[in-house]
Amino acid sequence: MELNFTGTDICAVGGTRSPAEAHYDVVVVGAGPSGIAAALEAKQTGASVLLVDENPVSGALMGNDVPLYFGGRMTAATQNSERMLEAVFMSMPALEQAMEAGIELLLGTTAWGVYRNGPGMQSLPEQVVGLADAERSWLVGFGRIVLATGARDLALAFPGWNQPGVMGAAALQMLLTRYAAFDGHRVLILGSHDLALETALIAIEHGLEVAGLVEVRATPQGSAGLVAKLAAAGVSVHCNTAVASAQGGINGIEAATLSSGKTIACDTICTAVGLIPSIELVDAMHGPRELDAMRGGYVPVGEVTVSAVGLCAGLADSGFDHVEYRMDWVRAVAASSAPDTIICQCEEVTRADLLGVQPPNYLARPPAMCARSLETLLNDGPANQDQIKRLTRAGMGVCQGRRCRDQVAMLLALESGQPFAAIPLASHRAPVRPLPLKILADWNEPAQMEAAWDVWFGIPTQWVPVEDIGTPFEDEHRGMLYTGMYK
Repeated sequence: MELNFTGTDICAVGGTRSPAEAHYDVVVVGAGPSGIAAALEAKQTGASVLLVDENPVSGALMGNDVPLYFGGRMTAATQNSERMLEAVFMSMPALEQAMEAGIELLLGTTAWGVYRNGPGMQSLPEQVVGLADAERSWLVGFGRIVLATGARDLALAFPGWNQPGVMGAAALQMLLTRYAAFDGHRVLILGSHDLALETALIAIEHGLEVAGLVEVRATPQGSAGLVAKLAAAGVSVHCNTAVASAQGGINGIEAATLSSGKTIACDTICTAVGLIPSIELVDAMHGPRELDAMRGGYVPVGEVTVSAVGLCAGLADSGFDHVEYRMDWVRAVAASSAPDTIICQCEEVTRADLLGVQPPNYLARPPAMCARSLETLLNDGPANQDQIKRLTRAGMGVCQGRRCRDQVAMLLALESGQPFAAIPLASHRAPVRPLPLKILADWNEPAQMEAAWDVWFGIPTQWVPVEDIGTPFEDEHRGMLYTGMYK
């Protein structure tokens, strides 16, 4: 081959450093009230601002319970992208204000990763955020990024929770208030703190029947004012009990049985035990975060070029210990359900599999694996959720652990007798949304790149500098490879 000693990689047809498609002084991820306010504030300083939001979320993502726990309770209207876009604008008039201010707005656009210069990132031309819509993926450079990604629901595993109709409070509120696309009539709500009480009142406001609230503690946990409003609406709070199982039919949930023995007819079971700040992007970029039980769990710690606003930065600190409340719920639900209750829906990992550190049933279980358990694993040190994920596949499914990640951590804490803070947070990796490879990959591959594929993936030539291939130096590199110098 012809050599060209120009200091550049002659086989990298598109260059060794992928340029960003555009650059903005400020990129805001999330166009809720906090994100719009942050974008307007940045625009007032004269900065160039890009505001992106993944809403309207595609029906396919909703079906995978991404980004929220929709539980199969959305109507067919969510498959109509134009109707969904119209619903977003109608429910959020502040979006027009942002556009009129000169902010570039991209809806239906996912921020799947943020990359900054640092270890392993030295080839980046600048700080970039990875974006994707329904057609393609691209990089955008930024000077500063503001995360307004909101919060997601804590899911709870009980027998029957993998049927259509078991969903989260944030998803229910989204379907009711933003999309007008909720497919249900009678809702049973788990929890009695402010999130549950507010969700019940919103459901009543939209014409739904609330079958009641379920609370594991002895008294309702929310504000007295909200409890009084709910009582005035004739809604009961069932205390000192948990959901034991859910019964369903061809259309999903039909009733729920409580640990007290009471059965309540409903077509939807809404988990409103707590909201968890959505810090996937922070974690994927190795940003700092800390556990704050009063603000909903792990929250990001501020940086110069990265900031978080709204629920992503943490819930309002009202003095309520959200982590301990969730632990009470997981403890109560686990006590009233059998060991074969599925914890990870995507990989069908049961609680027995999880605590026995066993692979899912579709994989072989040789004797050595059958002898393994969480107890034997704890002999080597504290339970690590990433290690458990690799050994059991709990959290490896298409929902990327959104339904099971948090309850797995709590179960590990309970089983090992450790506080929740002692269990390392499971890692989040880009892409933080389950995107098709056809979106992430560039299929427009020129012939020159195809001809050079063995340079990138051949063995052993992948360890040989491009400029040395076909020269006497190539044998020298091969020799070092075979003697272990490159290992």
